[in-house]
Amino acid sequence: MKKYVCDVCGYVYDPAVGDPDNGVAPGTAFEDIPDTWVCPECGAGKDSFSVQD
Repeated sequence: MKKYVCDVCGYVYDPAVGDPDNGVAPGTAFEDIPDTWVCPECGAGKDSFSVQD
């Protein structure tokens, strides 16, 4: 699964880790995260993330 990086602050969402503190279980693909999820570091929306090269 691809990692995604926040274009605002540089936080990297790693699907293998997820974001358990915010209700996203490990193994959750970025595409499967609810649209209401925001970056845990800066609060930017999902639309502020890009695929990490």
